[in-house]
Amino acid sequence: MYLPPHFKAGDRLHGLQLMREHPFANLISVDDAGLPFVSHVPLHLQERGDQLVLLGHCARANPHWRYLQARPQALVTFLGPHAYLSPRVYPDLLRVPTWNYLAVHCTVQATLIEEPDLKDQLLKALIADHEPAYAQQWRALEPAFAQKMLAAIVGFELRVTELRCKLKVNQHRPESHAVMKSMYSCGSDYERGLALWMERLGMATQTPQADD
Repeated sequence: MYLPPHFKAGDRLHGLQLMREHPFANLISVDDAGLPFVSHVPLHLQERGDQLVLLGHCARANPHWRYLQARPQALVTFLGPHAYLSPRVYPDLLRVPTWNYLAVHCTVQATLIEEPDLKDQLLKALIADHEPAYAQQWRALEPAFAQKMLAAIVGFELRVTELRCKLKVNQHRPESHAVMKSMYSCGSDYERGLALWMERLGMATQTPQADD
């Protein structure tokens, strides 16, 4: 990922926050033909001391788990809020449009999880992230049906070996911040998400001035 210094997150917690708020990730491996192979999966983030681990699973019919088995190093990407930025935010006309976005890239080492009890724990972690109330229904399923469902997936543990977080919200153009935040604050869900991140980063503390 191209990462200019002014867009590089200075706080690791920003990356962790993005990963938790936007857990639907791209898991990217190399297939047997040497081409990128992508699966779109929700991942559960765990902190084990200083070590970050991502837990997930794919269908057994998905060949991705075989690629992870053969070539354990992979890439995981998370994309947060993103939106178009009009040059109207600048006080001068010598500007061009751009796109603001928040992203995290993790280089990982994969270990497959095949034991039913461990896959059950993995699923309960994902359930707790997205629908805690469903945990009771999962526990109440007929054992034979639950085992069939567990057998149909392959779990994986992805140990993060490198994390890179890019926060591209025009930090290097402070003259645009006030108008940009005002525009984003009343826009789409993604635009409002970017406005929230501007607040988290301490940007746009001034109120935009009305035109004369």
